[in-house]
Amino acid sequence: MTRDLDDLKSVMDAATPAPDHARKRENIALAQQNFAALQGSVDSTRPTSENGPNVLWTGVKTMLNTLTSKGGLSATTALVAVGFLYLSPIGIDLVRKGRDLPVAEADMAAKADAPAARVRTEMQTTMADTTARTQAPLGLSVAAPEVSHAEMSAPMPADLEILSLNNTEAFANMAANPVQITDQDPVATFSIDVDTASYAVVRSSLQNGVLPPRDAVRVEEMINYFPYDYAGPETSEAPFRPSVSLMPTPWNAGTQLLHIAVQGRMPAVADRSPLNLVFLIDTSGSMADANKLPLLKQSFRLMLDNLRPQDQVAIVEYAGSAGQVLAPTSASDRSAILQAIQSLGAGGSTNGQGGLEQAYALADSMSDDGEVSRILLATDGDFNVGIDSPDALTTYIADQRDSGTYLSVLGFGRGNLNDATMQALAQNGNGIAAYIDTLSEAQKVLVDQLTGALFPIAGDVKVQVEFNPAIIAEYRLIGYETRSLRREDFNNDAVDAGELGAGHNVTAIFELTPVVSAAQLSDPLRYGTPESAQNDTELGFLKLRYKEPGADVSQLIELPISGSETADTEARFAAAIAGFGQLLRGSNYLGEWGYAQAIALANTNRGTDDFGYRSQAVQLMRLAQSLAAK
Repeated sequence: MTRDLDDLKSVMDAATPAPDHARKRENIALAQQNFAALQGSVDSTRPTSENGPNVLWTGVKTMLNTLTSKGGLSATTALVAVGFLYLSPIGIDLVRKGRDLPVAEADMAAKADAPAARVRTEMQTTMADTTARTQAPLGLSVAAPEVSHAEMSAPMPADLEILSLNNTEAFANMAANPVQITDQDPVATFSIDVDTASYAVVRSSLQNGVLPPRDAVRVEEMINYFPYDYAGPETSEAPFRPSVSLMPTPWNAGTQLLHIAVQGRMPAVADRSPLNLVFLIDTSGSMADANKLPLLKQSFRLMLDNLRPQDQVAIVEYAGSAGQVLAPTSASDRSAILQAIQSLGAGGSTNGQGGLEQAYALADSMSDDGEVSRILLATDGDFNVGIDSPDALTTYIADQRDSGTYLSVLGFGRGNLNDATMQALAQNGNGIAAYIDTLSEAQKVLVDQLTGALFPIAGDVKVQVEFNPAIIAEYRLIGYETRSLRREDFNNDAVDAGELGAGHNVTAIFELTPVVSAAQLSDPLRYGTPESAQNDTELGFLKLRYKEPGADVSQLIELPISGSETADTEARFAAAIAGFGQLLRGSNYLGEWGYAQAIALANTNRGTDDFGYRSQAVQLMRLAQSLAAK
C-alpha cells in the first residue's frame, strides 16, 4: 500500500511544474495592477489600519510564496469556488437564481470592467492547463475549454455563467404574419386568443434587466392582457358583441389600423353552476425555487376566497409518480384545503402524463349533471417523464376535452419554462394559459379574472375578415401567428378554436393599405381591375362563428365594415401595445417609429386604469427603451 502511494506521489510530483520565479514576479505585478483597477485605488494604494500601504503587498507576496506552484493556486481556487457554490447558502441561492433567469441576461455581462475579464480568463486558462497536466499521467482525458477572442474581452459574472448553462426555456411562436395582397388572398381566418402568458413573461424579463427572447413575444397576448371598456351585448343578443373601428397607423402614415373588439357577457356570479376544480400541481425538483412552488401556494390561497360552499376542490401532485393529495372537498373546508396545499414539497422528475391521467379521472368522478369540471395545472412546463412532446400532448388533451373537463395552465418560474408545452396543453384543453411571476399577477388571474377563466360562454370562436380589393390593396394581421386557420376551417365545426370566458374581451388589429396609398408595398397589376368587388362602399366584411357551451353546431355573426367607424381611447391604447410588441419582436414594418412614440401613444390613451396595468405597461416600455439602447 505504501509503495502504491509512493508511486502516485512520484507521478504527481513529476506532473507538477517547477516554480517559475520570473513568472511569479509578473503575477505579483499583475495582481497589483488588477487590485488597483478593481478596487478603485488607481491613484495610490489603500493604507490599512496597522502598517500603512506596504502591508497589503507584503501579504500578497507571502501568499504567493507560500504556494508551491501555479497548479496549487489554481486547484485551491477551483475547490473553494465549487465549495462556495454548492455548500454555502449564498452559493446555492446563486445557482437557483441562475436557473430561473432568462439566458439573454448573459448579455449584461458585456458591460462589466475589462480588467475583471482578463483576470477571469487567465484563471480559466491556467486552471484548465494545470488540470490537464496533473490528470493526464493518471490515465484521465481532460479537454481544456476553448476561449474565443470575444469571450476574453467580454466578462461574465459567475451567476450569469450558471444561468447560461442551465437555461432550457422553449417558446411557442412563428414568424410574424406577412403583408397579404388583397387581390390574391382577400380572406383572413383565425381563432380568438384570451391567453396572457406572453405579456407576463415579457414583464418578467424586462424587470430582470434584459429584453425578452423574441419568440417569447406573442403580440396578441400582450394586447389581450388588458381589460378594455368595450360595449357588451344586450340581453337578447348573442353571448358577445363584436365592434370595429379605424384609425391612422401610428408607425405608417400611408396605412390604417382596423381594430376589431369582442366583448363577452358577464353573468351574475350567483347564477353560475357548481364548480369541480382539480388542482394538478407539479412538485418535481425543478419547482423548488421561491418563485415556483412557494409562490404557487400563496397564489392558490388567494383563489380559495372566491369559491362557494357548493364548489369542490381536489388536489393531485406529480413528480416521479402521481398521487392524490386531497380527495374532493367542499370549498367551505378551507383549513383542510390549505393544509393539503401547504404540505406539498418539491423533488424528483416530472411525470406529467401520470398527473394528467389521474387528474382527468378524478374530475370525471366529481362531475354531476349541470356542474362544471376544470383542471388547473400549475407547472414550470418541464415534462421530462411520460408524454414529453407538444404533438403527443395535443393528441392526448384533445381526446379528453370532449368529456367537458377543460384544462388551463399556469406557468411559474424562469430558466426551464417550457412555454411550448404550456401552449399545447391549454389550446387543446379549451382552457387558458397564464404565467404567474408575482403575487399581484396571481391576484389578476385567479381572483379578478377567475370567472372568465373557468366559465366559458362561447366555444370554438373563429374570426374571418374578407377585405374589398377595390378599396384595400394590402393587409397584415398583427399577431395571432399560432392561431391561424385555413379559410375552409371557418365553416367546419369539427375544427377546434378558442373559448371565450364570462366577461372576457378579445382584440385583433389589422394594418390596412388603401389602393391609392403610396405605402403600398406590392406593385398593382398591369392587366384588369378587381372583378370580385361587390360593393365599393364597404372596406370589408367581418364574420364570427361560435358554439354555445356543450353544443356541436356553430352559429354565425356578421358585420359589414363601412370604414366610417372612429377609434376611441381603448383602441388607441391597444395600438400602442401592438407597436410595443412588434418592437420587441424586431418588426420590419415600423420604420423609424420606436419606443418613445409607443410610450407617448400609451400615455395619452391610458383611460380608466383602476388597477394600474396600463401605467405598468408604460414603465415596461421605458425599461425596454433603455435596454435596447445598450
